[in-house]
Amino acid sequence: MNPTPSSKNSFALVAVCLSALMLGLEITSIPSILPTLESVLPADFRQLQWIMNAYTIAMCAVLMAMGALGDRFGRKRIFMSGVVVFGIASLICGLATSAPLLIAARFLQGLSAAAMLACQVAVLSHQFRDGAERGKAFGWWGIIFGIGLGFGPIVGGGIITLASWEWVFLIHVAIAAVTVLFAQKGVEESSDPQATRIDLAGMVALSIAVFGIVYLITQGQELGLTSPAALAILTVSIASLILFVIVENRIARPMFDFSALRIRRLSGALLGSSGMNFSFWPFVIYLPIYLQAVLDYDAIAAGLTVLAYTVPTIMVPPLAERLLLRRGPGMVIPLGLFTIGAGFILLHFVTASAHANWMTLLPGCIVAGIGLGLTNTPVTNTATAAVPPERAGMASGMDMSARFISLAVNIAIMGLILLSGVYAHLAQALPHPAAETTLRALADAVSAGNLAAAESHGFPITAARDALAHGIGWVTLYGAISAWTLALVSFLVFGGKKAMQVEALQR
Repeated sequence: MNPTPSSKNSFALVAVCLSALMLGLEITSIPSILPTLESVLPADFRQLQWIMNAYTIAMCAVLMAMGALGDRFGRKRIFMSGVVVFGIASLICGLATSAPLLIAARFLQGLSAAAMLACQVAVLSHQFRDGAERGKAFGWWGIIFGIGLGFGPIVGGGIITLASWEWVFLIHVAIAAVTVLFAQKGVEESSDPQATRIDLAGMVALSIAVFGIVYLITQGQELGLTSPAALAILTVSIASLILFVIVENRIARPMFDFSALRIRRLSGALLGSSGMNFSFWPFVIYLPIYLQAVLDYDAIAAGLTVLAYTVPTIMVPPLAERLLLRRGPGMVIPLGLFTIGAGFILLHFVTASAHANWMTLLPGCIVAGIGLGLTNTPVTNTATAAVPPERAGMASGMDMSARFISLAVNIAIMGLILLSGVYAHLAQALPHPAAETTLRALADAVSAGNLAAAESHGFPITAARDALAHGIGWVTLYGAISAWTLALVSFLVFGGKKAMQVEALQR
């Protein structure tokens, strides 16, 4: 008996939500196990960054390409291929015995995650056309994605406490198998009939540009910013980015349609996508390090504290979708970014104090989480609704690429800011001068949460703890400034007060 259209849509929504759950868990459960990976594999601070960044770099480098492939060859086909490869990559991650192997497997995870993510929104846009039904589907997608992101830290902490770090990855093998079953039953095949060729030059150029930029941010100090190697990477990255813009403006069906940026709603939505990942999500990686190393919480306690940061992202999306229908994106998205910035200012003052604990962190975490919840699903819904349905894959790719390019870059930028803050504090606070190489090695270790490294170098552990708190203070200030800046820019791009008045008249 063939499933009815209604049940098919339900199966499709379950498949999309399960894949979103995997994506969310795989981003935020990993920070909880980084201190363990540092000693078990072992891995240094930069390798820990790459364990996180390999996933996001690979994802953002090919995300628009996967959206274009879905438009050309079928979104169901690309989606299901992504789910299968994600399960295989997760198995390799769980069996990894060294940091380089884990980084390589995480890169494969990111490639397959891009295929899932680029098609999730396109599938929802194709199968849920009615405004109210569409809003409900996107609301559920946002809630489940938020559950994965929100409960990732506690899931990672719980697994590593009750079992071992490998199961943080192996759990996705089972989820992927179930997702394939639901996708086979419910997801309808769809494509863009106008997508007749693959934008290979654009795919390669963007991938090289993103990888080179992130590599320079994370490895620039070690290479030497004026060294021939660093200058060569910078030159290739800039040239690739320029080539990408040229290619996308010349081909008939670009995967990133720069002409579409003239649509105010699409441009404003992309600024919202970027704004979340200049602040909220990159900090999820560094917050557990602060909680475990500075406040001395164990993995479970740290995960529970991070829930205050992420749970509002699960609760708020339905409200955000209702606000979007009533007030429009020109109000909801800038408001969400502004609220994220307000939360980060509260976190900045708390982390800079000598009496920080989970209770004093709570207000900032909740406010930032509410801001993310107000922004998350409206930016996707707005971006895909701003273009014709047959271009949903392209709009989805642009939206998700804005998210994950900014996420990958800002994971690296926040890491650099943290490292610089730790280094600056140690240079001033240590009782006797240290050699440059010793100080940098110590700053690397402390930034990864390894405060014991201070004692091994003959320095007081209290200096290391204060230095890490100082670096986190720099990071939270950066998050606040970034969110507020992009809130203002998005408000202006949407049209400011005039656009809000038009929205009000239309309703």
